[in-house]
Amino acid sequence: MSKFWSKVVHELTPYVPGEQPKLANLVKLNTNENPYGPSPKVFAALEAEVGDSLRLYPDPTSERLVQAVAQFYDVPATHVFVGNGSDEVLAHTFQALLKHDAPILFPDITYSFYPVYCGLYGIDYQTVALGEDFEINIADYQRPNGGIIFPNPNAPTGRGLPLAEIERLLNANTESVVVIDEAYVDFGAESAVGLVAQYPNLLVTHTLSKARSLAGLRVGYAIGQPHLIEALIRVKDSFNSYPLDRFAISGAVAAIEDKAYFEETCRKVMATREALIADLQDLDFVVLPSAANFIFARHGTRSGAELAASLRERSIIVRHFSKPARISDFLRITIGTDMQSQALVNALKEILTP
Repeated sequence: MSKFWSKVVHELTPYVPGEQPKLANLVKLNTNENPYGPSPKVFAALEAEVGDSLRLYPDPTSERLVQAVAQFYDVPATHVFVGNGSDEVLAHTFQALLKHDAPILFPDITYSFYPVYCGLYGIDYQTVALGEDFEINIADYQRPNGGIIFPNPNAPTGRGLPLAEIERLLNANTESVVVIDEAYVDFGAESAVGLVAQYPNLLVTHTLSKARSLAGLRVGYAIGQPHLIEALIRVKDSFNSYPLDRFAISGAVAAIEDKAYFEETCRKVMATREALIADLQDLDFVVLPSAANFIFARHGTRSGAELAASLRERSIIVRHFSKPARISDFLRITIGTDMQSQALVNALKEILTP
């Protein structure tokens, strides 16, 4: 009964995650999961964790994982924060670093969890319109703010921003935190991690859900200078001192250390992406440039809702956003295997044939 809800709950508009249908023989291209399984080394690491030690709490600092991330990016361990998925890392970031008197800024078309966090934590925000080609224009962010956050590549558009543009933003915005959400960066964009040592107001967040195929394990991390990391730790330790269990820590370490497997699967996804873009363009789709493991595309004459429904009838699920109206004819299509992409193209040919 809602009479027992607190005031903030009444006012929340929760994030709506991508559908996880329980259907057999489904071509699932709607939630940006990696079509390739985790590194085999992850399974060995998880198996090794099964034992009597599960009765004990995990390491509250996740030191092994912090060290693995630090080594991978060649940064000090004091620059790394880890959490239960990048969504939790971002939630702590909003509370620890983005809650100020001035409104924070993020794109009008972006990860829809950002306004949800603002509602949950009482953070004022302003959205900044993407350009005509759905690009982020750094000049539009040069205004008073309590912080700036956006994904690079952006979601759901998939467009990547050159590193030089991010550095231009950092140079122009020195009095508040800039958060670059790099959930999809490993599929062709430029990471801002290399700028962290130079810019004390830069925080970069990552997830193991996409490029390392661990969406089911829930591990994310942030990289920034120690004063930013300390703020995240203070919030974490006031909320949940043990966010990562023993399986998550061990599996994540194994995934990060298997660089060869990580690079191989990223290359496969990018190759399939480029082939799918070409196939869709041949079918009269406009496809935005993508540096992610998904594409954002609209057909020249058919509506996005119609195409999504017709694909579903053929057991192919893609993501359709009805709002805002500017993107209502677009489909966000996760890059699957070559076989899944071909099934999608074949279905679209059938749908589009008069």
